[in-house]
Amino acid sequence: MRRAFAMSLLFAALSASFALAGDEFEQPPIEYARSTPDNRVSQFQADLARNSAMLPRDPKFGYLPAILKGLDVDADSQMLVFSKTSMQRDRISPRSPRAIYFNDDVYVGYCHRGEVIEIAAADPQLGAVFYTLNQQDDSSPELARQTHSCLQCHGATQTDDIPGFLVRSLFVAPSGLPILSEGSHRVDHTTPIEKRWGGWYVSGTHGVQTHLGNLIVRDQDAPRPWKNVDGLNVVDLGDRFATKQYLTPHSDIVALLAFEHQTFVHNLITKANFTARQALYYQAGLNRALGKPEDERLESTTRRIENAGEKLVQGLLMCHEAPLAGPVVGSSGFAERFSQLGPRDRQGRSLRDLDLKTRLLKYPCSYLIYSPPFDGLPPVMKEFVARRLQQVLAGQGGAPYAHLSATDRAAIAEIIRETKPDLLAAQPVEPATAP
Repeated sequence: MRRAFAMSLLFAALSASFALAGDEFEQPPIEYARSTPDNRVSQFQADLARNSAMLPRDPKFGYLPAILKGLDVDADSQMLVFSKTSMQRDRISPRSPRAIYFNDDVYVGYCHRGEVIEIAAADPQLGAVFYTLNQQDDSSPELARQTHSCLQCHGATQTDDIPGFLVRSLFVAPSGLPILSEGSHRVDHTTPIEKRWGGWYVSGTHGVQTHLGNLIVRDQDAPRPWKNVDGLNVVDLGDRFATKQYLTPHSDIVALLAFEHQTFVHNLITKANFTARQALYYQAGLNRALGKPEDERLESTTRRIENAGEKLVQGLLMCHEAPLAGPVVGSSGFAERFSQLGPRDRQGRSLRDLDLKTRLLKYPCSYLIYSPPFDGLPPVMKEFVARRLQQVLAGQGGAPYAHLSATDRAAIAEIIRETKPDLLAAQPVEPATAP
Protein backbone atom coordinates (compact mmCIF):
# COMPACT_ATOMS: atom_id res chain seq x y z
CA MET A 1 0.00 0.00 0.00
CA ARG A 2 2.77 2.42 0.90
CA ARG A 3 4.59 1.61 -2.34
CA ALA A 4 1.44 2.24 -4.36
CA PHE A 5 0.91 5.53 -2.53
CA ALA A 6 4.54 6.54 -3.18
CA MET A 7 4.14 5.72 -6.87
CA SER A 8 1.00 7.84 -7.11
CA LEU A 9 2.82 10.77 -5.49
CA LEU A 10 5.73 10.43 -7.92
CA PHE A 11 3.33 10.19 -10.83
CA ALA A 12 1.51 13.33 -9.69
CA ALA A 13 4.75 15.22 -9.09
CA LEU A 14 6.14 14.43 -12.51
CA SER A 15 2.84 15.32 -14.18
CA ALA A 16 2.72 18.62 -12.31
CA SER A 17 6.27 19.45 -13.34
CA PHE A 18 5.28 19.11 -16.99
CA ALA A 19 2.14 21.19 -16.46
CA LEU A 20 4.09 24.01 -14.81
CA ALA A 21 6.80 24.01 -17.44
CA GLY A 22 4.81 25.82 -20.10
CA ASP A 23 4.98 24.37 -23.60
CA GLU A 24 5.98 20.76 -23.13
CA PHE A 25 7.93 20.79 -26.38
CA GLU A 26 10.27 23.39 -24.89
CA GLN A 27 11.23 20.95 -22.12
CA PRO A 28 13.43 17.83 -22.35
CA PRO A 29 13.58 15.71 -24.41
CA ILE A 30 12.40 17.99 -27.26
CA GLU A 31 13.76 21.42 -26.24
CA TYR A 32 12.43 22.96 -29.44
CA ALA A 33 13.94 26.46 -29.30
CA ARG A 34 17.28 25.30 -27.94
CA SER A 35 17.74 22.44 -30.40
CA THR A 36 19.61 22.79 -33.68
CA PRO A 37 17.38 22.10 -36.69
CA ASP A 38 18.44 19.65 -39.38
CA ASN A 39 16.13 19.95 -42.35
CA ARG A 40 16.05 21.04 -45.99
CA VAL A 41 16.09 24.74 -45.07
CA SER A 42 18.85 24.52 -42.44
CA GLN A 43 21.01 22.63 -44.93
CA PHE A 44 20.38 25.32 -47.54
CA GLN A 45 21.13 27.93 -44.88
CA ALA A 46 24.54 26.35 -44.27
CA ASP A 47 25.28 26.38 -48.00
CA LEU A 48 24.23 30.02 -48.19
CA ALA A 49 26.53 30.96 -45.31
CA ARG A 50 29.44 29.57 -47.32
CA ASN A 51 28.40 31.23 -50.56
CA SER A 52 25.93 34.12 -50.42
CA ALA A 53 26.35 34.61 -54.18
CA MET A 54 24.15 31.56 -54.71
CA LEU A 55 21.14 33.74 -53.84
CA PRO A 56 20.78 36.33 -56.63
CA ARG A 57 18.19 39.02 -56.11
CA ASP A 58 15.53 39.44 -58.78
CA PRO A 59 14.56 43.08 -59.42
CA LYS A 60 10.85 42.26 -59.28
CA PHE A 61 10.47 39.35 -56.86
CA GLY A 62 13.55 39.79 -54.69
CA TYR A 63 14.99 36.51 -53.44
CA LEU A 64 11.87 34.46 -54.15
CA PRO A 65 13.00 32.79 -57.42
CA ALA A 66 16.40 31.93 -55.94
CA ILE A 67 14.85 30.53 -52.75
CA LEU A 68 12.45 28.34 -54.71
CA LYS A 69 15.24 27.07 -56.92
CA GLY A 70 17.56 26.43 -53.99
CA LEU A 71 14.89 24.52 -52.05
CA ASP A 72 13.58 22.67 -55.13
CA VAL A 73 10.10 24.17 -54.91
CA ASP A 74 8.16 24.60 -58.16
CA ALA A 75 6.30 27.80 -58.95
CA ASP A 76 3.30 25.78 -60.18
CA SER A 77 2.56 24.88 -56.56
CA GLN A 78 1.50 28.50 -56.03
CA MET A 79 -1.59 29.10 -53.88
CA LEU A 80 -2.92 32.53 -52.99
CA VAL A 81 -4.51 33.55 -49.70
CA PHE A 82 -6.10 36.98 -49.30
CA SER A 83 -7.17 36.91 -45.64
CA LYS A 84 -5.07 38.93 -43.21
CA THR A 85 -4.00 35.88 -41.21
CA SER A 86 -0.19 35.89 -41.19
CA MET A 87 2.72 37.96 -39.88
CA GLN A 88 2.68 40.30 -42.92
CA ARG A 89 -1.05 40.95 -42.68
CA ASP A 90 -0.62 44.63 -43.59
CA ARG A 91 0.59 43.53 -47.05
CA ILE A 92 -2.33 41.17 -47.65
CA SER A 93 -5.73 41.91 -49.17
CA PRO A 94 -7.93 40.58 -51.98
CA ARG A 95 -6.04 42.92 -54.35
CA SER A 96 -2.67 41.76 -53.03
CA PRO A 97 -2.84 38.15 -51.82
CA ARG A 98 -0.04 36.25 -50.15
CA ALA A 99 1.50 33.49 -52.25
CA ILE A 100 2.48 30.11 -50.79
CA TYR A 101 4.68 27.59 -52.58
CA PHE A 102 5.56 24.10 -51.34
CA ASN A 103 7.16 20.74 -51.93
CA ASP A 104 7.08 17.67 -49.70
CA ASP A 105 8.97 19.26 -46.80
CA VAL A 106 9.21 23.03 -47.35
CA TYR A 107 6.66 25.87 -47.45
CA VAL A 108 7.52 29.36 -48.75
CA GLY A 109 5.36 32.46 -48.19
CA TYR A 110 5.69 35.60 -50.32
CA CYS A 111 3.92 38.96 -50.15
CA HIS A 112 4.09 41.46 -52.99
CA ARG A 113 6.39 44.22 -51.75
CA GLY A 114 6.75 42.39 -48.47
CA GLU A 115 9.66 42.94 -46.15
CA VAL A 116 10.51 39.27 -45.71
CA ILE A 117 10.05 35.89 -47.31
CA GLU A 118 8.60 33.40 -44.83
CA ILE A 119 9.83 29.82 -44.93
CA ALA A 120 8.81 26.77 -42.92
CA ALA A 121 10.38 23.33 -42.96
CA ALA A 122 9.14 19.97 -41.73
CA ASP A 123 12.04 19.03 -39.49
CA PRO A 124 12.44 15.30 -38.68
CA GLN A 125 12.99 15.97 -34.96
CA LEU A 126 11.42 19.39 -34.31
CA GLY A 127 8.27 19.53 -36.41
CA ALA A 128 7.60 22.85 -38.10
CA VAL A 129 10.64 25.15 -38.01
CA PHE A 130 10.21 28.72 -39.19
CA TYR A 131 12.57 31.15 -40.92
CA THR A 132 12.48 34.58 -42.50
CA LEU A 133 14.67 36.14 -45.17
CA ASN A 134 14.94 39.94 -45.34
CA GLN A 135 13.92 41.03 -48.84
CA GLN A 136 15.62 44.41 -48.38
CA ASP A 137 19.10 42.98 -47.65
CA ASP A 138 21.01 42.86 -50.94
CA SER A 139 24.47 42.43 -49.45
CA SER A 140 24.51 39.37 -47.18
CA PRO A 141 21.11 37.66 -47.20
CA GLU A 142 20.59 35.38 -44.22
CA LEU A 143 17.86 33.00 -43.17
CA ALA A 144 16.85 33.84 -39.60
CA ARG A 145 15.12 31.22 -37.49
CA GLN A 146 11.91 32.37 -35.80
CA THR A 147 10.45 30.73 -32.70
CA HIS A 148 8.07 32.48 -30.30
CA SER A 149 6.58 34.94 -32.79
CA CYS A 150 5.46 32.09 -35.07
CA LEU A 151 4.55 29.66 -32.30
CA GLN A 152 1.82 31.98 -31.01
CA CYS A 153 -0.33 30.52 -33.80
CA HIS A 154 1.72 27.51 -34.90
CA GLY A 155 2.43 25.97 -31.50
CA ALA A 156 -0.83 26.05 -29.59
CA THR A 157 -4.14 24.22 -29.37
CA GLN A 158 -4.85 24.85 -33.05
CA THR A 159 -1.89 22.63 -33.94
CA ASP A 160 -2.48 20.12 -31.12
CA ASP A 161 0.21 21.74 -28.96
CA ILE A 162 3.12 20.97 -31.27
CA PRO A 163 5.11 23.25 -33.59
CA GLY A 164 2.92 22.60 -36.61
CA PHE A 165 1.29 23.87 -39.76
CA LEU A 166 -2.09 25.59 -39.78
CA VAL A 167 -4.56 25.96 -42.64
CA ARG A 168 -7.73 27.94 -42.06
CA SER A 169 -10.92 28.74 -43.94
CA LEU A 170 -13.00 31.77 -43.00
CA PHE A 171 -15.17 34.53 -44.36
CA VAL A 172 -13.34 37.67 -45.44
CA ALA A 173 -14.39 41.30 -45.88
CA PRO A 174 -13.18 43.45 -48.85
CA SER A 175 -10.32 44.74 -46.70
CA GLY A 176 -9.02 41.20 -46.21
CA LEU A 177 -9.96 41.17 -42.53
CA PRO A 178 -11.56 37.94 -41.34
CA ILE A 179 -15.17 38.15 -40.26
CA LEU A 180 -14.47 36.43 -36.98
CA SER A 181 -18.07 36.54 -35.81
CA GLU A 182 -18.82 33.91 -38.47
CA GLY A 183 -16.19 31.52 -37.11
CA SER A 184 -13.50 29.65 -39.00
CA HIS A 185 -12.48 26.12 -39.87
CA ARG A 186 -9.16 24.39 -39.46
CA VAL A 187 -8.70 22.58 -42.74
CA ASP A 188 -7.25 19.17 -43.52
CA HIS A 189 -8.23 16.33 -45.85
CA THR A 190 -11.21 15.43 -43.64
CA THR A 191 -12.81 18.88 -43.98
CA PRO A 192 -15.89 18.91 -46.26
CA ILE A 193 -15.13 20.68 -49.53
CA GLU A 194 -18.02 23.11 -49.01
CA LYS A 195 -16.24 24.48 -45.92
CA ARG A 196 -12.79 24.87 -47.49
CA TRP A 197 -10.86 27.76 -48.98
CA GLY A 198 -12.56 30.74 -47.39
CA GLY A 199 -10.03 33.56 -47.77
CA TRP A 200 -8.18 31.76 -50.58
CA TYR A 201 -8.23 32.16 -54.31
CA VAL A 202 -9.01 28.93 -56.14
CA SER A 203 -8.37 28.30 -59.83
CA GLY A 204 -9.58 25.18 -61.61
CA THR A 205 -12.82 23.32 -62.15
CA HIS A 206 -14.72 21.05 -59.77
CA GLY A 207 -18.16 20.45 -61.23
CA VAL A 208 -21.24 20.90 -59.06
CA GLN A 209 -19.55 20.89 -55.66
CA THR A 210 -19.32 24.19 -53.83
CA HIS A 211 -16.64 25.80 -51.67
CA LEU A 212 -15.83 29.17 -50.08
CA GLY A 213 -12.85 30.07 -52.27
CA ASN A 214 -12.77 33.39 -54.16
CA LEU A 215 -15.58 34.70 -51.94
CA ILE A 216 -15.39 38.28 -50.65
CA VAL A 217 -18.30 39.23 -48.41
CA ARG A 218 -19.26 42.74 -49.52
CA ASP A 219 -22.60 42.83 -47.73
CA GLN A 220 -22.44 41.31 -44.26
CA ASP A 221 -26.14 42.00 -43.79
CA ALA A 222 -27.10 39.73 -46.69
CA PRO A 223 -29.11 36.63 -45.75
CA ARG A 224 -27.11 33.60 -44.62
CA PRO A 225 -25.72 31.39 -45.91
CA TRP A 226 -23.72 33.74 -48.09
CA LYS A 227 -23.69 32.57 -51.69
CA ASN A 228 -20.53 32.06 -53.72
CA VAL A 229 -22.01 32.05 -57.20
CA ASP A 230 -19.11 33.91 -58.83
CA GLY A 231 -16.40 31.98 -56.99
CA LEU A 232 -16.95 28.51 -58.41
CA ASN A 233 -15.18 26.84 -61.35
CA VAL A 234 -12.95 29.88 -61.89
CA VAL A 235 -10.10 29.28 -64.31
CA ASP A 236 -8.87 32.87 -64.70
CA LEU A 237 -8.17 35.06 -61.67
CA GLY A 238 -7.03 38.05 -63.73
CA ASP A 239 -10.14 40.16 -63.03
CA ARG A 240 -9.68 39.82 -59.26
CA PHE A 241 -6.13 41.10 -58.76
CA ALA A 242 -3.00 41.89 -60.76
CA THR A 243 -1.72 38.39 -61.49
CA LYS A 244 1.45 39.80 -63.08
CA GLN A 245 2.65 40.59 -59.55
CA TYR A 246 3.14 36.84 -58.99
CA LEU A 247 5.21 34.09 -60.53
CA THR A 248 2.12 32.46 -62.03
CA PRO A 249 -1.52 33.55 -62.42
CA HIS A 250 -2.80 30.45 -60.59
CA SER A 251 -4.00 29.33 -57.18
CA ASP A 252 -4.39 25.72 -58.23
CA ILE A 253 -7.20 23.65 -56.71
CA VAL A 254 -5.17 20.43 -56.88
CA ALA A 255 -2.24 22.12 -55.14
CA LEU A 256 -4.65 23.18 -52.39
CA LEU A 257 -5.93 19.63 -51.95
CA ALA A 258 -2.40 18.22 -51.71
CA PHE A 259 -1.30 21.03 -49.38
CA GLU A 260 -4.14 20.40 -46.95
CA HIS A 261 -3.46 16.68 -46.84
CA GLN A 262 0.27 17.18 -46.45
CA THR A 263 0.19 19.73 -43.63
CA PHE A 264 -2.24 17.49 -41.73
CA VAL A 265 0.00 14.44 -41.99
CA HIS A 266 3.14 16.44 -41.18
CA ASN A 267 1.47 17.45 -37.92
CA LEU A 268 0.47 13.86 -37.18
CA ILE A 269 4.05 12.71 -37.75
CA THR A 270 5.37 15.39 -35.39
CA LYS A 271 2.77 14.50 -32.74
CA ALA A 272 3.71 10.83 -32.99
CA ASN A 273 7.42 11.67 -32.78
CA PHE A 274 7.07 13.96 -29.76
CA THR A 275 4.65 11.64 -27.97
CA ALA A 276 6.99 8.65 -28.19
CA ARG A 277 10.04 10.62 -27.07
CA GLN A 278 8.19 12.31 -24.22
CA ALA A 279 6.59 9.06 -23.06
CA LEU A 280 9.96 7.26 -22.98
CA TYR A 281 11.58 10.21 -21.19
CA TYR A 282 8.82 10.32 -18.60
CA GLN A 283 9.06 6.55 -18.16
CA ALA A 284 12.82 6.70 -17.58
CA GLY A 285 12.41 9.41 -14.93
CA LEU A 286 9.69 7.54 -13.09
CA ASN A 287 11.61 4.26 -13.19
CA ARG A 288 14.74 5.98 -11.88
CA ALA A 289 12.77 7.39 -8.98
CA LEU A 290 11.47 3.90 -8.18
CA GLY A 291 14.86 2.25 -8.52
CA LYS A 292 13.80 0.28 -11.59
CA PRO A 293 15.54 -0.14 -14.97
CA GLU A 294 14.88 3.00 -17.02
CA ASP A 295 13.63 1.02 -20.01
CA GLU A 296 11.10 -1.07 -18.06
CA ARG A 297 7.91 -0.46 -19.99
CA LEU A 298 4.98 1.24 -18.30
CA GLU A 299 1.46 0.57 -19.48
CA SER A 300 0.92 4.31 -19.82
CA THR A 301 3.93 4.54 -22.17
CA THR A 302 2.56 1.86 -24.45
CA ARG A 303 -0.88 3.45 -24.42
CA ARG A 304 0.43 6.91 -25.35
CA ILE A 305 2.56 5.53 -28.17
CA GLU A 306 -0.24 3.43 -29.59
CA ASN A 307 -2.83 6.23 -29.41
CA ALA A 308 -0.61 8.70 -31.29
CA GLY A 309 0.55 6.01 -33.71
CA GLU A 310 -2.99 4.95 -34.54
CA LYS A 311 -3.93 8.54 -35.40
CA LEU A 312 -0.92 8.73 -37.68
CA VAL A 313 -1.82 5.48 -39.44
CA GLN A 314 -5.36 6.76 -40.00
CA GLY A 315 -3.99 9.98 -41.46
CA LEU A 316 -1.56 8.13 -43.70
CA LEU A 317 -4.35 5.90 -45.04
CA MET A 318 -6.71 8.82 -45.65
CA CYS A 319 -9.34 7.78 -43.10
CA HIS A 320 -12.38 10.06 -43.01
CA GLU A 321 -11.24 11.88 -46.16
CA ALA A 322 -13.95 14.23 -47.39
CA PRO A 323 -15.19 12.88 -50.74
CA LEU A 324 -15.06 14.79 -53.98
CA ALA A 325 -18.48 15.12 -55.61
CA GLY A 326 -17.07 15.17 -59.12
CA PRO A 327 -13.92 15.52 -61.21
CA VAL A 328 -11.40 18.17 -60.16
CA VAL A 329 -9.07 19.72 -62.74
CA GLY A 330 -6.31 22.14 -61.83
CA SER A 331 -5.17 25.15 -63.82
CA SER A 332 -1.39 25.24 -63.48
CA GLY A 333 0.08 21.86 -64.37
CA PHE A 334 0.74 21.09 -60.70
CA ALA A 335 -1.13 17.78 -60.88
CA GLU A 336 0.95 16.49 -63.77
CA ARG A 337 4.26 17.44 -62.19
CA PHE A 338 3.23 16.10 -58.79
CA SER A 339 2.35 12.68 -60.20
CA GLN A 340 5.64 12.40 -62.11
CA LEU A 341 7.76 12.54 -58.97
CA GLY A 342 7.30 8.84 -58.10
CA PRO A 343 8.79 6.50 -56.97
CA ARG A 344 7.03 3.76 -58.95
CA ASP A 345 6.75 0.03 -58.67
CA ARG A 346 7.34 -2.44 -61.51
CA GLN A 347 3.76 -1.97 -62.69
CA GLY A 348 4.31 1.78 -62.95
CA ARG A 349 2.13 2.61 -59.94
CA SER A 350 2.95 5.37 -57.47
CA LEU A 351 1.49 6.66 -54.22
CA ARG A 352 1.59 10.04 -55.95
CA ASP A 353 -0.89 8.96 -58.61
CA LEU A 354 -3.95 11.17 -58.32
CA ASP A 355 -7.59 10.18 -58.57
CA LEU A 356 -9.34 13.59 -58.45
CA LYS A 357 -12.74 12.06 -59.18
CA THR A 358 -13.94 10.86 -55.81
CA ARG A 359 -10.78 11.34 -53.69
CA LEU A 360 -7.32 12.88 -53.84
CA LEU A 361 -5.09 9.82 -54.28
CA LYS A 362 -5.65 6.85 -56.56
CA TYR A 363 -4.02 4.61 -53.96
CA PRO A 364 -5.08 6.04 -50.58
CA CYS A 365 -1.77 6.08 -48.73
CA SER A 366 0.21 9.23 -48.13
CA TYR A 367 3.38 9.78 -50.14
CA LEU A 368 4.85 11.25 -46.94
CA ILE A 369 5.93 7.75 -45.92
CA TYR A 370 8.98 8.57 -48.07
CA SER A 371 9.72 11.79 -46.18
CA PRO A 372 12.59 12.47 -43.76
CA PRO A 373 10.15 13.26 -40.90
CA PHE A 374 8.54 9.84 -41.29
CA ASP A 375 11.93 8.15 -41.45
CA GLY A 376 12.94 10.13 -38.35
CA LEU A 377 10.21 8.65 -36.13
CA PRO A 378 11.60 7.02 -32.96
CA PRO A 379 12.09 3.28 -33.52
CA VAL A 380 9.35 2.32 -31.06
CA MET A 381 6.84 4.51 -32.91
CA LYS A 382 7.95 3.43 -36.36
CA GLU A 383 7.67 -0.21 -35.36
CA PHE A 384 4.12 0.33 -34.16
CA VAL A 385 3.14 2.24 -37.32
CA ALA A 386 4.68 -0.42 -39.56
CA ARG A 387 2.87 -3.19 -37.68
CA ARG A 388 -0.48 -1.40 -37.91
CA LEU A 389 0.01 -0.67 -41.60
CA GLN A 390 0.72 -4.34 -42.11
CA GLN A 391 -2.42 -5.34 -40.23
CA VAL A 392 -4.65 -2.82 -41.98
CA LEU A 393 -3.40 -3.77 -45.44
CA ALA A 394 -4.04 -7.41 -44.57
CA GLY A 395 -7.68 -6.51 -43.88
CA GLN A 396 -7.34 -6.49 -40.09
CA GLY A 397 -7.73 -2.76 -39.44
CA GLY A 398 -11.30 -2.46 -38.26
CA ALA A 399 -14.03 0.10 -38.95
CA PRO A 400 -11.87 3.23 -39.48
CA TYR A 401 -10.31 1.59 -42.53
CA ALA A 402 -13.51 0.38 -44.18
CA HIS A 403 -13.02 2.88 -47.00
CA LEU A 404 -10.10 0.79 -48.28
CA SER A 405 -11.28 -1.86 -50.71
CA ALA A 406 -9.43 -5.16 -51.02
CA THR A 407 -8.03 -3.83 -54.31
CA ASP A 408 -6.83 -0.65 -52.60
CA ARG A 409 -5.15 -2.59 -49.81
CA ALA A 410 -3.40 -4.99 -52.18
CA ALA A 411 -2.15 -2.21 -54.44
CA ILE A 412 -0.87 -0.09 -51.53
CA ALA A 413 0.93 -3.06 -49.99
CA GLU A 414 2.55 -4.00 -53.30
CA ILE A 415 3.67 -0.42 -53.99
CA ILE A 416 5.15 0.01 -50.52
CA ARG A 417 6.97 -3.33 -50.58
CA GLU A 418 8.67 -2.39 -53.85
CA THR A 419 9.34 1.29 -53.22
CA LYS A 420 9.95 1.28 -49.45
CA PRO A 421 10.89 -2.30 -48.62
CA ASP A 422 12.08 -1.50 -45.10
CA LEU A 423 8.57 -0.55 -44.00
CA LEU A 424 6.53 -3.72 -44.58
CA ALA A 425 7.58 -7.31 -44.09
CA ALA A 426 7.22 -9.68 -47.01
CA GLN A 427 4.23 -11.50 -45.48
CA PRO A 428 1.23 -10.25 -43.43
CA VAL A 429 1.57 -10.46 -39.67
CA GLU A 430 -0.83 -12.15 -37.30
CA PRO A 431 -3.99 -10.22 -36.36
CA ALA A 432 -3.78 -7.90 -33.38
CA THR A 433 -6.37 -5.82 -31.58
CA ALA A 434 -6.37 -2.19 -32.64
CA PRO A 435 -5.84 0.28 -29.79
